[in-house]
Amino acid sequence: MGMDLIELYGSRVFNDAAMRKYLAPAVYESLRRTQREGLPLDFDIAQAVAEGMAKWAVEQGATHYTHWFQPLTNITAGKHDAFLEPLGDGAALVFSGKALIRGEPDASSFPSGGLRATFEARGYTAWDPTSPAFVRDGTLYIPTAFCSYGGEALDQKTPLLRSMEAVSAAAVRLLHALGEPGVTCVTPTVGSEQEYFLIDRALYEKRLDLKICGRTLLGARPPKGQELDDHYCGRIRLRVSDYMHALDRELWSLGVPAKTKHNEAAPAQHELAPMYDQANIACDHNQLTMELMRIIAKQKGLACLLHEKPFSGINGSGKHNNYSLITNDGQNLLSQSDDPARNRRFLLILAAFIEAVDEYADLLRASAACAGNDQRLGGCEAPPAIISVFLGESLTRALFSMAQGVSAAGEERRHIHTGVSALPDLEQDDSDRNRTSPFAFTGNKFEFRMLGSSQSIALTNVVLNTALAEVFGRFAGRLEAAENNEAAMAAIVADVLRDHGRVIFNGDNYSDAWVQEAKKRGLPVINSTVEAFDCLIAPKNIALFEHHQVFTETECRSRREILLENYVKTTAIEAATMIEMVRRQIYPAVAHYAGEIAGIVNAMRTAGAPSASAIRLLDALAALTDQIDSELDALRDAYARSQSIEQPRAHAEFMRTTLRGCMESLRAACDAAETVMDGERWPIPTYTDLLLRV
Repeated sequence: MGMDLIELYGSRVFNDAAMRKYLAPAVYESLRRTQREGLPLDFDIAQAVAEGMAKWAVEQGATHYTHWFQPLTNITAGKHDAFLEPLGDGAALVFSGKALIRGEPDASSFPSGGLRATFEARGYTAWDPTSPAFVRDGTLYIPTAFCSYGGEALDQKTPLLRSMEAVSAAAVRLLHALGEPGVTCVTPTVGSEQEYFLIDRALYEKRLDLKICGRTLLGARPPKGQELDDHYCGRIRLRVSDYMHALDRELWSLGVPAKTKHNEAAPAQHELAPMYDQANIACDHNQLTMELMRIIAKQKGLACLLHEKPFSGINGSGKHNNYSLITNDGQNLLSQSDDPARNRRFLLILAAFIEAVDEYADLLRASAACAGNDQRLGGCEAPPAIISVFLGESLTRALFSMAQGVSAAGEERRHIHTGVSALPDLEQDDSDRNRTSPFAFTGNKFEFRMLGSSQSIALTNVVLNTALAEVFGRFAGRLEAAENNEAAMAAIVADVLRDHGRVIFNGDNYSDAWVQEAKKRGLPVINSTVEAFDCLIAPKNIALFEHHQVFTETECRSRREILLENYVKTTAIEAATMIEMVRRQIYPAVAHYAGEIAGIVNAMRTAGAPSASAIRLLDALAALTDQIDSELDALRDAYARSQSIEQPRAHAEFMRTTLRGCMESLRAACDAAETVMDGERWPIPTYTDLLLRV
């Protein structure tokens, strides 16, 4: 079994072993330099790579190839072309260097935020040689970037790659200023923990809201949710275990380093965590993971829900973006060291994160904004919509010590004694974990916990890379002009703590007191997705992106338009779905049941034995029937009014406040009816059915 797993891992990936086998040594070395150093690839080399890659893919069973890209839809795309081309009376396998390097999908058919008109269809995909190709379902998948005819980014990957170059250049400059000339490249690495729900497929198919919207628009709270804390890391049910096993093997064969799996806190909720990889590969892997989660669930008679809040009243699902920076010689810049010089560097890097997160907190918040996350943030173990940094008391003291010119050496590690002689003493970390913090230092990385489970991790890492590039550049400038590096580093840290220390918070982010404290500190409190999108076009943020050539102002504005449009459409689809469910399922069921109870009440009166409890039930049902009808009319009216709002920002705000308000009122009436209806007559599966029957 051990060798089987080793042979399985990466078996469908054009990885280093495959490249060595199918490419000539000179071609292999040239491609590896491109991958390591970001150098352009000569066309003759590309042609040789294409030939070797195609031969490998065909031997893997591939008949087609596709340029696999990530448009601004949170899912992936690609058109599939056959390797086979007619040749006289026969055919030939054809795959050129040009076909590898460039594709040409229809750019007007994807979200562009006004960058492309419908009649302007030309767009380009460009091969990302740093992310390995793979074979899946008889197709060679070639990871690519996607841009418009004018060169504007129409995807998630292009700005991510731009930002990776920016942070690498700035970090190298900073390390050179610190006397480390051997560093030539710094790579952001990411591990993205993915939360999700699994429910029975047959029940899923009976709920229109789940099939169309990915979340329940109606549903009373079940008698048992997560009150007993008995699901987290508990026994994995056999059906779920079978699913996880199949998912792991599929991911491993595609080179996705799936590592950890467990039950999450809510019933029917689970998590998968991979090992770290460079940011663009981690982004590709997370998109692939989400696709396969859904596909394998269907094969196993299950449905995988990746919505941020599939069920009201219990945990939502997030995606934890674990971020660090690795040098070309393997150093993690976020690792502490016993060496005083290295530890000063670590603390300086820590200070850069503090400044970057504080100054661009609004952008980080925007990177985690979507309609689903509005339902999740601030409740049931999700972080609040306020950006703060958790360091722990030990690291916070170390930073202040360095700022004051005192030795910043790490404290002696303490040990935990369990009180059981047979058990070993446990070395205590410098700080506890703070699961309430949206941006927490967790040993040798920062964990951004605010991202929603359905979102691409790309924009968050674009923001982190670009903000850090800006701050690294400032620090490097000061060090380059300094006569004494150690004194300059202490001064930089002191300035950061003075100007940006407000973002450090080591306490309970869930408390009401923290919300008030954050406002006093002047931290941005951005409670809604619609507000968050405005941050993308703030002048300081446009200036940041333009300075580092990550986004142009036009690209920033187009992305805001796309996100607003997506929010509006998502909310409109939910409202339309709710109207249909209530009109065709819920209202008829409640009215019919009220009629049955009325018949019972009349029969009891005729028999001379009227029941006060039956009459109260009838009165309640009659009132709820009228309330449902009234709230349904209100939602229909709001939905109709929303269609005539042309200005995108105003449209989104109307959907957020008025339309969602009507949906919440209608839901409250329907959920109240569910609690008094005969269970046999309720027309859709309940929360108890959905959460406990897996």
